[in-house]
Amino acid sequence: MSQVSTERRIHKMFVTRNTEYHFRSGICIAVRDRRSGSWLPAHLALRRTLAGRVCFQPNGVALPNDGEPQVGEALYFGGDGRDLVTSLLCDVERPPKKLVEEYPDPAPFLDCAC
Repeated sequence: MSQVSTERRIHKMFVTRNTEYHFRSGICIAVRDRRSGSWLPAHLALRRTLAGRVCFQPNGVALPNDGEPQVGEALYFGGDGRDLVTSLLCDVERPPKKLVEEYPDPAPFLDCAC
């Protein structure tokens, strides 16, 4: 008899060549520069949900699509007039607990009109 399990983990990390996008329950809560390890408090992706993914064809055509982005595709944030397409994903993983504990406090930026 098989048991259907519910996903309880709420954190996910999308990794591009230069940047990590950290999500909690589907919302981007932190962005980190991979080279320096610094958090980027004013990044356009913060406090946004994914609108989908972008697949690039060999001829250079970008095809937006609904659904969970996979390695080799780009994240797409949109729907609020400020579209953002990231570079291609090189990994999708769960962040280690130690890194989750280091997430910056979003409070100073909640009222930011940027």
